Amino acid sequence: MGEPRTGEGVMWKQPIDSGPLPKSGETYDSIVVGGGPGGAAAAGYMAMEGKRVLLIEKETWPRDKICGDAVGGKSLSHVKELGVKEILEGTPHFRVTGIVFSSPKGHSVRVPLPEEDVQRLEAGYSLPRQQFDHLLFDQVQKMVRDAGGDVIQGGDVKDVLYDDGNGGDDPGKGSGRERHAKGVVVRIGGRNGSESTFHAPAVVGAAGFRCPVAKSMLQDTYDEPMMDRDHYCAGYREYWRGVKGCEDNVGDIEIHFVDTIIPGYFWLFPVAEGVVNVGIGMVMSLLDRQSNKLKSMQAQVVAEHPLFKERFAQASMIPGTGKGWQLPFGSPRKKALLQPRRSASNGVFLVGDAASLVDPFSGEGVGNALVSGEMAARHIMEGKSPEAYQDALWKALGPELTNSYRMQKMSRRAWLLNWFVGKASKKPAIQEMMTEMIASKEAQENLHSPWFMFKTLMF
Repeated sequence: MGEPRTGEGVMWKQPIDSGPLPKSGETYDSIVVGGGPGGAAAAGYMAMEGKRVLLIEKETWPRDKICGDAVGGKSLSHVKELGVKEILEGTPHFRVTGIVFSSPKGHSVRVPLPEEDVQRLEAGYSLPRQQFDHLLFDQVQKMVRDAGGDVIQGGDVKDVLYDDGNGGDDPGKGSGRERHAKGVVVRIGGRNGSESTFHAPAVVGAAGFRCPVAKSMLQDTYDEPMMDRDHYCAGYREYWRGVKGCEDNVGDIEIHFVDTIIPGYFWLFPVAEGVVNVGIGMVMSLLDRQSNKLKSMQAQVVAEHPLFKERFAQASMIPGTGKGWQLPFGSPRKKALLQPRRSASNGVFLVGDAASLVDPFSGEGVGNALVSGEMAARHIMEGKSPEAYQDALWKALGPELTNSYRMQKMSRRAWLLNWFVGKASKKPAIQEMMTEMIASKEAQENLHSPWFMFKTLMF
């Protein structure tokens, strides 16, 4: 399984040498803000075509990213294309072969991933984002530099610059929607660091749910909100050792709809070597109505719930791993002109969490970040408009995100979950349908058919 994860000597706990800092005033084919999966994909695909890219990451490696840690099947082609698949598989990881769901009453159903994918070892991975992001960023920053670009770590983007119509720089405040993005102002070296300016005809925003590029476009230019609490999820995660049933490096990830935390859900995602990502998530507008916070809800489940207290009886939480974060869901908004929200305009292209693309049911965001990163790169290189990117992005991901939103809304009703999971646990046809829904976009279209669902569930 490669080198162990423990200890400070593992590669993803080491600094990354990304070369000398560029001089202020440099011009590039594109600037990518954010070095996670979405930004790395956008920069990597452009670098592979010989484009000169500036890749900016706010943190300095090694750095952590709070996440559920699952890397789904749609990620694998990008992981391979970007040259990381073999490197990743040489390090500790959990290979996902199925997903276990349980209902509030304790019924459970296992949804196996497609057998042909499992046999090809391409069913999916679960591994800490600190590890995954390090491997991906290190590979991509080499590609960027080999293509003549530059990489900045510890770069805090303070402003997105727009053309003021006279060839000068405008920091983008106000309502000049016809202006075009032309660069960024970056503070390098922390709070007391110096500011540098860089230029490019396209700026990719890939810096997560607080992305400064997204803020500049949505709030400062269009006066549109970044956050909609009906479509943002709060997440809380801890790493544990010794959880019963999670000892192997191959098997299932688990999503549990627990009676005490409906309308949220509880997950167990092993990440190899007996370490498990244990977390809880809930839509923020629903969490606002709860008396308890996610951390205390999770502690109660672990200590008292009959399905889990024995599994955690001999387990221990790894100190310092309890952290919370926000997930911007890709669920469709009512009456929105652009879905799930504005993702591009004025030379700006948003990807991943910055574009609000997290799956509303599973909470998985890495796959959609990689997909959108490649799409943004292709549209920029082919000279297509931001509007074309917006349309193509929703055409590619919209049906899946819409179906996931329907499933999320269903999961808020305990009686419906109990009925559905109870049916599925006894009926192989439903399990097969769920497997196909995960694996096949064509099969997902059956969710649009009430008659198909009725036949599957009732006969």
